[in-house]
Amino acid sequence: MRLRPTPDAMRERAFAVLGDRVIDARFLDLFAGTGAVGLESLSRGAISAVFVDNHRAAARLVRTNCENLDLDETRVRLIVRPALKAVQELAANGDTFDLAWADPPFESWQDGLDALSAAYAAGLLAPNALACLECPAKADVEGSLPADLEITRDLAGGASRVVMVRIMGP
Repeated sequence: MRLRPTPDAMRERAFAVLGDRVIDARFLDLFAGTGAVGLESLSRGAISAVFVDNHRAAARLVRTNCENLDLDETRVRLIVRPALKAVQELAANGDTFDLAWADPPFESWQDGLDALSAAYAAGLLAPNALACLECPAKADVEGSLPADLEITRDLAGGASRVVMVRIMGP
């Protein structure tokens, strides 16, 4: 019997690949849920994390988890709105991020890719920034990518995968 990686194991693999990129990074956690991914980034050396989720129950969990970890309010921020609206708001405020992660519900994985694409298009993610999409293993990410984005890593295992994308360049 072959064991399949859990979503937590997939995230662990992704953070191992990200390695030192997380240190001193400004991290954007889209579709944050409990905030586990953004909190992981902070535990690995990110200087700040912005959590975005449209659901008030998820926002309460993020807030509680940040409070339980005694995180300084200058390091964390919570935005309760749809990801695309939050991306527009952050870009309008002149915010920028080094790393972004989108983990939408699997049935709407395309929303995560759309939010990451919008973040790049709005200048929220610099050309050297990296974005990660957590999605179902069978998601057609390659066929859905905008022309200016490319996959740099695809970590697959079991029912899920983490696809890392960036703006195409040299």
